[in-house]
Amino acid sequence: MPSATMLAAPRRLLAVLLLLGVGAFVTRAEEFKSEWQGFARLDFVLDGRACVLVLPKDPAPGQPWIWRTEFFGHEPQADIALLGHGWHVAYMNVANMYGAPTALDHMDTFYDYLRANHRLAAKTVLEGFSRGGLYAFNWAARHPDRVASLYVDAPVCDFKSWPGGKGKSPQAKKEWAECLQVYGLNETDAPTYPLNPIDNLAPLAKERIPILSVCGGADEVVPLDENSALVATRYRQLGGTIELIVKPGGKHHPHTLQDPAPIVAFVLQHAPTS
Repeated sequence: MPSATMLAAPRRLLAVLLLLGVGAFVTRAEEFKSEWQGFARLDFVLDGRACVLVLPKDPAPGQPWIWRTEFFGHEPQADIALLGHGWHVAYMNVANMYGAPTALDHMDTFYDYLRANHRLAAKTVLEGFSRGGLYAFNWAARHPDRVASLYVDAPVCDFKSWPGGKGKSPQAKKEWAECLQVYGLNETDAPTYPLNPIDNLAPLAKERIPILSVCGGADEVVPLDENSALVATRYRQLGGTIELIVKPGGKHHPHTLQDPAPIVAFVLQHAPTS
């Protein structure tokens, strides 16, 4: 029989590793190397989801990273520029899950994996394009201590606005059905769901997470006043810092800015310190 001392030792080791908060028990996946935009790219499957990690040629101190929550590779100007500054670019495919808690659970595993196996910074920058805004805001609200800043682009901040079509934009019927299913909601209880980004900004404000939102002023799919503008008003009321870059007359597409300099400057200004 093992002695009490022998049993205590692994428990103490486990406690130390958990306190380090680096996901010490996430097994390394089989990673396949290729190239993306002139940088080394790793593809692997984690928690049943396809994942990507793009590596900078000369990593910046502290291993900073930006996490694209949806639409990897679409309008990648800022991502490419940040790779040039020594940042990693990460992505986990949780498509069609609309930032629901089950998607956030997958994202937790991805975060733990990157911390344990690639020693990336403890705080990430979340980059949410369109429906990716739901993932970015919701994961930040779940783990505000793990987020350095948010860069969101024409982000969905309320699933009632899109895909629900309860405001100015038409309902996206297929996506709305998927959204209700993954959240476990129906048409009756969805309107009172309390954790849409527009209603759940306090955890971000308390942690003083800065936000940049790039939007089209005439976005017909994700209306500005139902999403980023409403977030801006409420976030400032909570004492949070948010900057809106509104493209006059801009629609939902094209996303981002052709010259990503303002986005890159924002991300670098609020870079994680660890």
